[in-house]
Amino acid sequence: MSTFMTSVAMDALGGVGRRLLHFLTELGRFGMLMGRVVVELRGLIEDRHLFFRQAVNLGTNSLPLVLTVGLFTGAVSGWQTHYQLEGYLPYDLIGPGTFKAVMLELGPVLTALVIAGRVSASIAAEIGTMKVTEQIDALESMAISSVRYLAVPRIAAMTVMMPILVVHAVFVAIMGAAVVTTVFLGLSSNQFWGLIPNFFKVYDVFAGLLKSVFYGMTSSMIGCYVGFRTEGGAEGVGLATIQAFVWSCLTVLVLDFVLATILF
Repeated sequence: MSTFMTSVAMDALGGVGRRLLHFLTELGRFGMLMGRVVVELRGLIEDRHLFFRQAVNLGTNSLPLVLTVGLFTGAVSGWQTHYQLEGYLPYDLIGPGTFKAVMLELGPVLTALVIAGRVSASIAAEIGTMKVTEQIDALESMAISSVRYLAVPRIAAMTVMMPILVVHAVFVAIMGAAVVTTVFLGLSSNQFWGLIPNFFKVYDVFAGLLKSVFYGMTSSMIGCYVGFRTEGGAEGVGLATIQAFVWSCLTVLVLDFVLATILF
């Protein structure tokens, strides 16, 4: 019995070791891709038409979804803040509380999660399809860098567009909170907006936008990496799409904690 338990324990440790080795290997390959992206950035000006195309495809076309999420995020935040303050603190704090929550956390994080679902997964599916159909091999055979042609424009576009999307989401969220609290909860406009200038800090805006830059960069990078690693035909593309979404969401949440400890 003791020998059997020892064997099971060794097998379990071996499985953990293999998983850890696999994770470290993938992390190293991800780092190599990041290095290639940094090197290929020098060609971005020459390939600016690809950048603008991806900025429209990944950024501008995501705006309706981002605005919808921002609107209901602000509406729920205003309603919940009213409920939490009822009987304890003056309603004049609803505006500043909603602004702080949306600007620092809800706006950047929820926008990043939406982008992870729409953009990172779509990047992985698109590049993964090209990989399994050997289109990437065709590019390389013609001496065209697949990283420069496929990854760099997408990563650069998403890094630039994410703060713009977050600005729109935050604005719509605050307006949604204002409408809910003034129309449905009976507060005056002065109650909602009156104390926001007193709590406004430029650093909060800077921190929220800086976080969004990292979210956009990492989500698009993960989508590209998973796409380049896709194997196994249509089934592999489907699996890559799921992996890109899951890993992008997890990375956003981990980054949120790390950046919060650094910035605040």
